[in-house]
Formats: sequence, structure tokens, C-alpha cells
Amino acid sequence: MDMQNTLKQLSHKIQQIKEQIATEEATKTAFVLPFINMLGYDIFNPTEVIPEFTADIGIKKGEKVDYAILQGQVPIIIIECKHWKEDLTAYNTQLHRYFHAVKARFAILTNGIIYQFFTDLDEKNKMDRKPFLEIDLAQFKDTDASYLEKFHKTKFNVNQILSNASQLKYKRELAKAFEAELAEPSTELIKHFISKVFTGRITEKVILHFKDIFTLSINQCINDRINKRLENALSSELETQKLEEPAQITPSKITTTEEEIEGYHIIKSILRQSISIERIVHRDKQSYCGILLDDNNRKPICRFHFNGKTKYLGVFDANKKETKHHIQELNDIYKYATPILNTIAHYTKE
Repeated sequence: MDMQNTLKQLSHKIQQIKEQIATEEATKTAFVLPFINMLGYDIFNPTEVIPEFTADIGIKKGEKVDYAILQGQVPIIIIECKHWKEDLTAYNTQLHRYFHAVKARFAILTNGIIYQFFTDLDEKNKMDRKPFLEIDLAQFKDTDASYLEKFHKTKFNVNQILSNASQLKYKRELAKAFEAELAEPSTELIKHFISKVFTGRITEKVILHFKDIFTLSINQCINDRINKRLENALSSELETQKLEEPAQITPSKITTTEEEIEGYHIIKSILRQSISIERIVHRDKQSYCGILLDDNNRKPICRFHFNGKTKYLGVFDANKKETKHHIQELNDIYKYATPILNTIAHYTKE
């Protein structure tokens, strides 16, 4: 079975049984050991996988890392495990000590669902502060399988992995930085683009004036590019398949309007004191534009019905029943801040 299908099976298993996994040891047995086995290592062979591997450093004795994967009796990967509900952020320092003591080239910090891969790109023999690769089995991507294949026993090559690690690390960091800029553009980025279209003096007032314009423009640009690629992909597919009635199939004409994007930013403004705005996502449909929590269809925050002559804001009660409210202008959305906040409060209590 290939890596991608194995990942899908493991992901499905995690979603099915995770609520019954009450301890860290159970997390190791149910989630982490199958992951190690997926990489081609015999978890019952102590010449390949050693649990509770000694990682003493200096006068500090009795330090043990959960697993060490060996190649020719030399540890090549160490793995530190936590319970699946644990946030991994607090455990970087602990793994950092183990990495220095064991001198493996790679370290993995995991809660059985999220796997963070570390090495020593910044300073030799000193684990980097940030992982060069992070894989979330709850929502893994097809590309994750290709990354993991490089760690498979039959393909493991330190030099090849290291040559890709730097690129992966900075691609990941740049993607995060770009997503942050899309969610809340920085003054520096706005000034950079203002300077290309505005000839006057760029003051704080000018920056404030251009902020919403910039946000609308960049989101519209992204949506246009996505729609164009979808149209091209569908057109190519139709041509390849040589459908008998191609005229009856047309590409999606969904376009997120400036009003919908501005409404999206108003919702973020209302909710920014309650939750991280990165969790608020807009998803456009033909008949409405939905605002979701965590990009989850089961957690609708509100809906914009802006396609007709009359605009409506749809808000949801605790039973997820939508009530439409007529609005004259976008600022009227603020009048419904309380029910929108109540919807979020209901989701966060689930």
C-alpha cells in the first residue's frame, strides 16, 4: 500500500477513536507506533526502534526520549510524544535538550496527530527553534505523503532530506507570513503598494484610507486568479474528455464581490476580541457568501445575501437556524454584533 493511502487510513482511525484515548501511553500505542511502522521501521526490533532511549546530558541523568529510530546502531531520528490533546508549543525546549544529547540529525515532536520535524539548519548540532516540516494527520495534504516518503526506511538519505529541509522551512514560514498579511495587512506592505499608485505624501491618514482598498484589491485579485484557473482546468477537462454536449456545462461564475469582502472584514472586526481572526473564513456560493468558524460548514457564523437588489444578513441561533435581516448598508452589520458573538460563544463551548 502506498504512503498516501496509509496516511488516509491512519487519519481515519484517529478521527474514529481519539476520544477514547485518555493517556499519553495510549496515544503512543494507538497513533505514534503505527506512524513509525508506516515509515518502514519494525517497532518490535530493538535494532531499529528503541523506546525510552537514554538522552543524558552533562550531570543531568535519567533523561529519556520516547523513541529513537536507528540506522546501523546509530540514532537518526528521535521522537518525543505527548497526549493527542496537548499543545506542542510548550515542549520544544525539552526536545531541544534531547536533540543535543543524542546527536541525531532529525527530531520529531508529536501528539499523535500533529508531527513537527526539526533539524539543525541554523546552527550545527543545535536544534532549530522552528520545525522545517509540520504534518497534521487530521487534515493532511497529498504533498505530505511525498515529504514523508523521504523518511521511509528504504529511501532515507540524510543529505537529500537536508537539501530539501531548508527550502521546506522557509516555504512554510513565508506561507504563514503571507496568510497573516492577507488577514491583517501590515503598514509596511500597504505603504509598499501605495507608493506604486499614489504620488502624494504617504501619511498615517493616507495609509488608513488605503488599508481597506488594499485588502479588497488583493482578495479580489486572488479570487480572480482562482476563478481563471478553475475555468482553464474545466475547459481543458472538457476538451480532453470530448463530451458530447459541452455547451451545457459552464465553469463556475462565482465571484466574491467587494461588498462581501468588506462585510467579511466587519465580521472579523466584531469577533477579534473573542477569537483569533485567523479562524474566521469566508466561503462564497452562488446564492450567498458564508462566514464560517475554522472553515467548517457545521459552524456557520453568518451569511451575506448580497446578490439581489435587497441585501440581507443571515444570522444563526444555537440550533443553527438562520434568520435573515434586511440591511440598508454594510455598517448595519454592526447592529447584529450581539447575536453573532452569541453564535461564536456557542461554538466555543461545544
